[in-house]
Amino acid sequence: MPSCSQTHPAAARPGSDRAEDSLTAHGRPGRDRRMRGLRWRYTRLPTQVEDTLSGEEGNEEEEEEEAAPDPAAAPEDPMVPQLTEASQVLSASDIRQLSFHFPPRVTGHPWSLVFCTSRDGFSLQSLYRRMEGCSGPVLLVLRDQDGQIFGAFSSSAIQLSKGFYGTGETFLFSFSPQLKVFKWTGSNSFFVKGDLDSLMMGSGSGRFGLWLDGDLFHGGSSPCATFNNEVLARREQFCVQELEAWLLS
Repeated sequence: MPSCSQTHPAAARPGSDRAEDSLTAHGRPGRDRRMRGLRWRYTRLPTQVEDTLSGEEGNEEEEEEEAAPDPAAAPEDPMVPQLTEASQVLSASDIRQLSFHFPPRVTGHPWSLVFCTSRDGFSLQSLYRRMEGCSGPVLLVLRDQDGQIFGAFSSSAIQLSKGFYGTGETFLFSFSPQLKVFKWTGSNSFFVKGDLDSLMMGSGSGRFGLWLDGDLFHGGSSPCATFNNEVLARREQFCVQELEAWLLS
């Protein structure tokens, strides 16, 4: 029997098919009958040009992957307000966290530093004077001798008053160290009261959520019905190290 290499169609001689067909027609087994039982499989090899194009397409895919935008790169947060000057009490993270708790009418407004103890001195009277002519909401922030940061958001400017004023937008807050916000409970309307010798925010049963004396150096914090708050500082009585009042309008 002839080998496969001998029966490859490409190696057949001219005229041999007719001779073998003639033999088959006379009853003699022809070699092409055996060849018809064989199945040939051809594998097409890529050309050099195709290899080059394939390599270029792979490089383009890698370049597209490298040029894809980083999903972790978030756009600038619209909730972060613009400050007229840097705060000596609040960090950028503190400011951003507080901004989420402000009423919608405050969102987007710049912060103006109306009063700070490092510039204007420790005096409640000076705070009242600096607030004259202001009508917008105010953020009062403090840092005490223990480094604790806390304060209050007032729906209107800090001012001398005969009684309590403000609205339910007013709240107390404390970073201890995570931000805690104490909103109005609705039990009373003792939001803010400004006397000549003290400033009080939140009240109930003779206790104040936050109070400061006339020199803005001593203060205190107790749970009160207005905000159902915790003690804002690490202790109920504290000494102010730094105080800032920001106008948010």
